[in-house]
Amino acid sequence: MEVLVVGGGGREHAICYALKKNKDITKIYCAPGNGGISDIAECLPDIKATDLDGILEFVKAHPGISMTVVAPDDPLALGLVDLLNENGFRAFGPTKDAAQIEASKVFSKNLMKKYGIPTADYQVFDDARSAKEYLKTAEYPIVVKADGLALGKGVIICKDKKEATKAVNEIMLDHKFGKSGNQIVIEEFLTGYEVSVLAFCDGKTILPMVTSQDHKRALDNDQGLNTGGMGAFSPSQRFGETEMKKAYNDIFLPTLGALCSEGITFKGVLYFGLMVSDKGVKVLEYNARFGDPETQAVLVRLENDLYDIFNKVIDQKLSQVKLKWKDRTSICVIIASGGYPEAYEKGYEIEFGDIDDDCVVFHSGTVKKDGKYYTNGGRVLGVTCMGKNLAEAREKAYANVKKISFKDMHYRTDIGVK
Repeated sequence: MEVLVVGGGGREHAICYALKKNKDITKIYCAPGNGGISDIAECLPDIKATDLDGILEFVKAHPGISMTVVAPDDPLALGLVDLLNENGFRAFGPTKDAAQIEASKVFSKNLMKKYGIPTADYQVFDDARSAKEYLKTAEYPIVVKADGLALGKGVIICKDKKEATKAVNEIMLDHKFGKSGNQIVIEEFLTGYEVSVLAFCDGKTILPMVTSQDHKRALDNDQGLNTGGMGAFSPSQRFGETEMKKAYNDIFLPTLGALCSEGITFKGVLYFGLMVSDKGVKVLEYNARFGDPETQAVLVRLENDLYDIFNKVIDQKLSQVKLKWKDRTSICVIIASGGYPEAYEKGYEIEFGDIDDDCVVFHSGTVKKDGKYYTNGGRVLGVTCMGKNLAEAREKAYANVKKISFKDMHYRTDIGVK
């Protein structure tokens, strides 16, 4: 049997890597893929993740494909899973209506408010003038969010009115994130520590994976601009069984129930971005898919057959699955292009030393030409290693990061420190 994975980043490389362990899968395609993925799958660089018609035609032309895994947010929000299902093909990922929980922050915040799911207080605005009027009496710091998808960069933390006004102008008047900024959410700034929980969901059952912690800021000590993620580790060192049980009862199950009450069957991966403070656990954000780079840190620990889990989700038989995890700590350190998340150059050759056997280098923004790898994006590589504890995993990861080089290479040196 054959599988098509849609997407071309580190998350998709990790998914392909996990699927490859199933010996019954004879071939993996990846659209568009990247340089590293091309080592384990046939990449389709001419088919972009948002080319819904192109993907459908490819699946039609390749009857051996038993499943299409839709990994990124954009094609999910555009309805790729719906399109494939309507044409009789199996696809893993939520439908367009279910993907709203990520594609519209207004939708998700209103859903949480309606069903009593703990989250930050907020206001929704359709125009810049009323938003800026609200900022005159708001408490700071405050968070300004574009309603729609913005490559993980549509959330701006503002320490005062000046910064908040600038954020509103950039999103709503300058259209920095296009139509995603037609509406904005302005919400209270929560303090505490963050944790990410990915969960498989089939519309009836929700099965949380092991915890992880992401590092969003571009520079050490959580300084610099927000990025798609500069590293992650698993499990969280602070969010234990007690906290997980409470989150399951107060957030995970109620979210599934809320979606069902709205007539939405969510089948795929539901991502919970949580804030833990002395006021309890609250939802910062939902994603309707695997996170990046959390996926890299989480999937290397998974002992189950990922393809089997995907099938159980599609067939709403997730209750038959018992997740098993390696009793190890994992860490993923992202190596980025200098200048990311703003302007950066592409096309630099990447030099690799001998990477340790128990580490995996997942490719995000690379291309392979004549047997050599070149940079082709902002986030380039994710060096992922495991150890008996976080300290050992960190030591391994950074030792292997130093075996890689390219011009203007940038990475944080403090992933997993706090």
